[in-house]
Amino acid sequence: MVAYLLDITEINPLKHILLFERFLSGQRIAPPDIDLDFTDRRRDEVINYVNQKYGRDKVAQIITFGTMAARAVVRDVGRAMKLSYSFCDKIAKMIPFGWTLEESLKKVSEFRQLYETDEQVRKLIDFSKKLEGCARHASTHACGVVISKENLTELVPLQHPTQNDKNIVTQYEMHSIEDLGLLKMDFLGLKNLTIVEETLARIWEVHQKNIDLENLPKDDKKTYRLLQNGETTGVFQMESEGFKRYLKELRPNKFEDIVAMVALYRPGPIQFIPEYIERARKRKKIEYLHPKLKSILEPTQGICIFQEELMEIAQKLAGFTLSEADVLRKAVGKKIKSLLITQREKFITGMIKNGIEKEIAQKIWDWVLPFARYGFNRAHSTAYGMIAYQTAYLKAHFPVEFMAALLTSEKADIERIAFLIEECKNMGIEVLPPDVNESFRNFSVVPKQKKIRFGLLAIKNVGHNVVTAVIKEREERGPYKSFADFISRINSKDLNKKSLESLIKAGVFDKFEERNKLLTNLEGILNFNREMQRAQANGQKSLFSKISNLIPFFKLKPAKPGDWWQNLLWEKELLGLYISAHPLEKFKNILEKKTLPLKELKNGIFEHKIRVGGIISSIKKILTKKGQPMLFMKLEDLTDKVEVVVFPGVIERNPSLFQENKIVFVTGKVENWHDPPKLICEDIEEIIEK
Repeated sequence: MVAYLLDITEINPLKHILLFERFLSGQRIAPPDIDLDFTDRRRDEVINYVNQKYGRDKVAQIITFGTMAARAVVRDVGRAMKLSYSFCDKIAKMIPFGWTLEESLKKVSEFRQLYETDEQVRKLIDFSKKLEGCARHASTHACGVVISKENLTELVPLQHPTQNDKNIVTQYEMHSIEDLGLLKMDFLGLKNLTIVEETLARIWEVHQKNIDLENLPKDDKKTYRLLQNGETTGVFQMESEGFKRYLKELRPNKFEDIVAMVALYRPGPIQFIPEYIERARKRKKIEYLHPKLKSILEPTQGICIFQEELMEIAQKLAGFTLSEADVLRKAVGKKIKSLLITQREKFITGMIKNGIEKEIAQKIWDWVLPFARYGFNRAHSTAYGMIAYQTAYLKAHFPVEFMAALLTSEKADIERIAFLIEECKNMGIEVLPPDVNESFRNFSVVPKQKKIRFGLLAIKNVGHNVVTAVIKEREERGPYKSFADFISRINSKDLNKKSLESLIKAGVFDKFEERNKLLTNLEGILNFNREMQRAQANGQKSLFSKISNLIPFFKLKPAKPGDWWQNLLWEKELLGLYISAHPLEKFKNILEKKTLPLKELKNGIFEHKIRVGGIISSIKKILTKKGQPMLFMKLEDLTDKVEVVVFPGVIERNPSLFQENKIVFVTGKVENWHDPPKLICEDIEEIIEK
C-alpha cells in the first residue's frame, strides 16, 4: 500500500487482493525481495540517483561469481596442462550441456571408455573433477543493488569490478549479503518498458496525443479482440506460439484472465491451462469442495493459481492468521517436508474447529496441494499482466507507432527484424527502405500513412557519427535536393568509402541516382566531398554558397544500371533482409504449383516425403566424426522459413547447389518432433528462371 501511495507501483493492492503478509510478517525473518523494472536504457540513471540519494558509501552493486562448469573446466585444465585446444575441445564436447563430469562418466559410454583407456584423458578429467564448481571469475550481478543505513565499508568488503574503476561492488555474493541482513533490491532493465516509452514518444510526435497508461480502460474491446485472435507478437509475456494458441482457445475478456495466464504459462502450472480454459468457456462446471472456497477461487475458475489464494484458504477455512498462512505458503512452495507435516496437521485441525468435516478437510488439503506447489506470486503476475495489457492496448490502437518502436528495440537482431517485418505485412503496415530525406536514426513512422521507414543506423558499416551528421544537416538546412546537394553539404570525417558505399547499396539515394552509377563514381564523389570540406575549412565559402554553383563541379560518369537481383543481394547483405522486393516474387507461380508452403510444416504431421522450394538464406557447415561435411541451412519461401539438415551423401551428389542465395526445390522428410520442425534433405534441384 505504501509503494502504491508513493507511486512506486501503479497496482492498487486492495483492488487486486495483494496481501501484506506475502511480503512482511511477524514470522518472517528475512526482508522482502524488492524488484523494480525500468526501461533498459535508463537503469544506470536509477543507480546514479540511488547513489546521490543515500550516499556513495552506502550503496553498491553486488558481485557474482562465474563457476567452472564441466565443459569449461576441461578446456581450462587442458590449457594449463599444455594440451592442444582441439584435443581438449573434443573431450569437452562429449559432455552433454548441463551435465557434471561424474554424470557424464556414468551415462556417456564413449566418454567413460576414453577415460578408462587413455592415461592423458584420465589425468585431465581427474584434475578437472577437483576444480569443477569452483569460482572462475567475478562479474557484476545483472540487477542486484545493496543499500545500507551505515557505511558499507563497516559491513562488507568492497572492490571495483574488473575493467571499471568507477563502479563499486560488494565482494560477498547475493546470498551472503541477505544473510548479513542487508537490503538487496533488484533494479532490472526491461526492454518492453523501453518499447512502451518509445511508442508513447512516437504517438506524441505523430498525433500530439498523451496516453495515460495508468488509467487505461480495463475493458477495451479492441485490446481483447487482439488478444483473442492471438495477434500478440511484441506483447509482453505473450509472444510464444504456445501462448498465442492458448489465448485463441481462452478468448480472454477481462483483466483477471491475463493475470491468470501470465501465472499459468510456466513449466509446471502449464498443465492446468486446458482445465482453466474449459471452465472459463463454460464447457465444464466448477464444483467446490466447500462453499467457502467459492469467494476465494471464483476469479480463477475454481483453480488455486496464486500463493495468496492458498493463504486466504488457510485464513478463512482453517483459522490461520495471514502471517501463519505465509509460513504454510513457504512450506508448500519450497517443499520443506518436515514443515509440511506439521502444517498439514495444523491446517486440517483448524478446518475441523471451523465446522468442516474431517473427511472434507483432508480432501481440501489433498486437492489444494498440487496446485499450491506451483502457486505464483499474485503481485508479480498482476504487475506483469498490467504491462502485457498496456502493450496489447498500444498495439491495438497505435499499431504503426508500436511496431516502429518494437523494430527499433530489436535493431541488432537481423533474424528478429525479418520476423517483425513479416508481422508488419500481416498487419497491413508497409516497411519502406531507408531514404536520405525520410529516415531518422531508428525505425520511424511515416505520418498520415500506414508505413514505417527503415532507420539509417540499421545499415551495416554506417556509424552513429555519420548518421548524426546527415540528420542534423537536414534538420538545419532542409531536405537534400539532389545527390550533388547531399555530397556538398555533409562535412564528416566518418563519410568514408565504406560508409558511403553501404548507404548507396542500401538504396538511400535511389530517389536521386541509380545505385550502380554512384558506385562506379565512388572515388570521384569522395574526392569532391574532400575538396568541398577543404575549401570550407579555408574560408572559401563564397564560391560554394549556392547549390547552383556546385553543379558544374560535380559530374557523374555514365554507367550500366545494376540488375534488380544485385540490388536485392546488397539489401540482404547490409540490412539483413530484402526490402524493395523479394527475389522469390518472380517464382511465386511455380512455387505455388509445385511445392508445399513452408508455413504448413508447423500445422501437420508428414509421414511421406514432401517437396518445398525457396531461397537458401544461410548455410552452416560442420564436420562429422568421420571428417565428412554436413550442412544446416536455412531455406525461406514467401510464407516462412525452415532449417534443412543435409547429410554428406546428398552434398556429394550436388555440391554446387549448396550456396547462399540459390533458389531451389528441396525434397525430404519432416521431423515434427523438433519445435519448429526440421526438414531432412534427400534431394535438391535448382529453380531456373524461364
